[in-house]
Amino acid sequence: MKQRLIGGFFVAAITLIMLLSGGVVSALVLTLVSLAGVYEYLKVYALEKSPFAVVDYIGTIAFYLLMYCNRESFLLPVILLVLMIVLAIYVFQFPVHSDQEVTKAFFGFFYVTVMLSYVYRVRSMEAGLLLSCFILISSWGNDVFAYLVGSAIGRHKFSPKVSPNKSVEGFVGGILGAGLLGYVVAVIFKSTLPFSPVYCGVIAALGAIPAVIGDLAASAIKRNNEIKDYSHLIPGHGGILDRFDSVFFTAPIIYYLVVLFNVL
Repeated sequence: MKQRLIGGFFVAAITLIMLLSGGVVSALVLTLVSLAGVYEYLKVYALEKSPFAVVDYIGTIAFYLLMYCNRESFLLPVILLVLMIVLAIYVFQFPVHSDQEVTKAFFGFFYVTVMLSYVYRVRSMEAGLLLSCFILISSWGNDVFAYLVGSAIGRHKFSPKVSPNKSVEGFVGGILGAGLLGYVVAVIFKSTLPFSPVYCGVIAALGAIPAVIGDLAASAIKRNNEIKDYSHLIPGHGGILDRFDSVFFTAPIIYYLVVLFNVL
């Protein structure tokens, strides 16, 4: 418990500094977090020191650098370039690497770097600091409410083969709890946010749904490969993928919900 508290404080402090600072600090922190996450993912398949890993690492740095420099039109070419270079390595070193390794290498870059980069996109929006909080509400806040409700009244297993401790009641409680928390935050900061409290509650609740899938997806990968934690980087919590698994899924959803509600 002591290690978990220390690890939780460390993650919370870094996240708070990143969100409050914005700009270059957010870009730098997310770059480092993404690099660590890509490393953890590739290590599962013993690819962390392969030529594919070098491409993923360089691609990650380039991706965030272009985002920070507001060169959005170059982001898709970076993704395509990473894929093409990974395939080129596969071809020119054939048959050293398998096609499965190619798939895993590109997936690691997209799963970690591209999806986590939406945290920076949200932070860069108008009222981005507060909107970024909804990513945390939908991921970590949802997790807390799901645990509390599941522990109290959980009876029906949600995904017993992947995560036996998760219940349907906890799943629903987490979504409703995130929505309520999002509504309360919006009421407090009503003059700062671009949406009504009801809209903000809806955004937080909808963002909580993919958060659960992100959590289960990371757990499924661990079960398939018979590992407990992705790393020991965060005391008591495991690695980047253990702590930010739900954020990978929540951040893009929050971003596009904000864009959609702005249009509406």
